[in-house]
Amino acid sequence: MTAPINRPGKIIAIHLSYASRADQRGRRPAAPSYFFKPASSVGISGGTVERPAGTELLAFEGEIALVIGTAARRVSLDEAWAHVGWVTASNDLGLYDLRANDKGSNVRSKGGDGYTPLGPDLIDARTVDPAALRVRAWVNGELRQDDTTAGLIFPLAQLVADLSQHFTLEPGDVILTGTPAGSSVIVPGDVVEVEVDAPEAPGAPTSGRLITTVTQGEAPFDGDIGSLPAVDDLQRTEAWGSREEAGLPPVDKAPALSPELRAQLLEAPTAGLSAQLRKRGHHSCFVDGVSVNIPGTKIVGTAKTLRFVPFREDLFTTHGGGYNAQKRAFDAVEDGEIIVIEARGDATTGTLGDILALRAKVRGAAGVVTDGGVRDFDAVSEIGLPVFSQGAHPSVLGRKHVPWDVDVTISCGGATVQPGDIIVGDSDGVIVIPPALAEEVAADAVAQEIEDAWIAEQVAAGHPVDGLFPLNAEWRARYEEAISDRSVR
Repeated sequence: MTAPINRPGKIIAIHLSYASRADQRGRRPAAPSYFFKPASSVGISGGTVERPAGTELLAFEGEIALVIGTAARRVSLDEAWAHVGWVTASNDLGLYDLRANDKGSNVRSKGGDGYTPLGPDLIDARTVDPAALRVRAWVNGELRQDDTTAGLIFPLAQLVADLSQHFTLEPGDVILTGTPAGSSVIVPGDVVEVEVDAPEAPGAPTSGRLITTVTQGEAPFDGDIGSLPAVDDLQRTEAWGSREEAGLPPVDKAPALSPELRAQLLEAPTAGLSAQLRKRGHHSCFVDGVSVNIPGTKIVGTAKTLRFVPFREDLFTTHGGGYNAQKRAFDAVEDGEIIVIEARGDATTGTLGDILALRAKVRGAAGVVTDGGVRDFDAVSEIGLPVFSQGAHPSVLGRKHVPWDVDVTISCGGATVQPGDIIVGDSDGVIVIPPALAEEVAADAVAQEIEDAWIAEQVAAGHPVDGLFPLNAEWRARYEEAISDRSVR
């Protein structure tokens, strides 16, 4: 190699840059974000990479690596590509078992020895169009990734210009430009090959195949001096690329409410709906102890659940920061859903604030129900997101809670809530309706509301309530006659 990349001064990698990868993750960044990798992570073609003892989620990422040729500081977008000397292949290996602990910095999850193999050959950047490069990756000879820079969210030159706003890019520095969809888990014995080429350029220049073999490490991590590897279904899903590839069952998702059912539920008061549930033997449908932040508001929607567990220092360290369960819930809530939070009835700390409320509002959430407190209470109300809670509290999340899981069965205000349950809330409170009962409960509650309105007319006219509320046989006949007359008209 003629470029000084055996020991680059800086290795800068981008989190998400390809549209295919962003779509796979379900989130698309508005601007690029980065992390550093140590120079000691550089490897060569034909080398090995170790999967540490006690871990399971080592993943490959085929990427285009840019090697800086001339120093760049505050260069424009038009000037940026001229500062790139060479293009080559890279495998931005990562250990998802340590990802949550790193909270986005990727120091340990991406910084292991040999986690940045580069090469084997260099492509002169002056001879290629940065918008027409291709990256491919194979595992054991099977093609796993195949994409071009036409699929980038952020053009390569933009990464150079952006980074140069913040610090000087020096000759030999390496920029890893992100991976497309298809990255997945590799195991000891697997052989990964990555190639970058410019098939439309004269001579079709190529980096050649960058080859890395996975080996099994024997030395375990020491929990007495640092955090230990830990995985959950989110890390498995993102490491493998999908729940199916990770061997996880699909998440059952209840169908959205039909417009007709939603209209009936909006018309029927929670008092009437709860009466219908009690007639069917459902006496534990109430979310107790909560009231709405915007008086007169009614919410109807399907539940998206979020569970907090009691605060524990080590668990908050591994689960409280980064892209935790709380952030994932508010980022993934869909139009018409209601985020229901299990806070164990503890009103002495906030469970959401104005930023998360704004995110839910923008996503189209119908509201939030929490049996805990709310930070930034007035600001949340001004955003216009209906929130049923135990009231305001200024404390941050980590005082009492650890955000633990989403889309699981929870307890909120004494009621069991499952993802997809139907939630209805008004000035009387919040109730939970099993989806299978919703249509008949709503229809009967609306019918009862019409009946109650007619009874109220009779009471207002001076009739005693005895025999009228509830209707006896005589009054029932008169009611049905009156309703029949109204329907004829």
